[in-house]
Amino acid sequence: MLENFESVSRSIADSTRVRILKMLEPGELCVCQITAILGLAPATVSKHLSLLRMAGLLSHRKQGRWVFYRLSSHDNNPYAPPVLDLMRNILGDDPVIAEDRTRLDKINTVPLEDLCGDGRHIFTEKLHSKSGSQATA
Repeated sequence: MLENFESVSRSIADSTRVRILKMLEPGELCVCQITAILGLAPATVSKHLSLLRMAGLLSHRKQGRWVFYRLSSHDNNPYAPPVLDLMRNILGDDPVIAEDRTRLDKINTVPLEDLCGDGRHIFTEKLHSKSGSQATA
C-alpha cells in the first residue's frame, strides 16, 4: 500500500505533472495537444504521461494514430481518486494554470490533423495567424 501512495505523491510533486492533471480536468486531450500547451519535447511529455498513468491518475485510449489521455476513473490505485478530488479543488487561481487554460482554449481551435501532423510548433503559427499577427519562421 505504501508503494501506491508513494507513486501518487511522487507524481504530484512535479509541477509539469500537476499542470497536466489540471489541463485534463475539462476532458481528454491528445498527446500532441498536451505537448503544444506545455511547449516541451514529445518524449518529455510522454514520460510525464507514463508516470501519471502508472500512478493510476490517468487513463488513455488510442484512436488511429492519436493517443488520448484523461483523468482516471478506475480504482487501480486506492490513493488516486482522493488525490484527483483534491487537485480539482486547488490551484484554480494559479497564473500558470490560468495560462494553460487559455492555451487550451486556443489549442481546441486547431484541428488535430494540423496540430499533430505538423508538430508542436504549429500551435504558435496558428495562434499568430488567428490573431492577425505575422507568423515567424
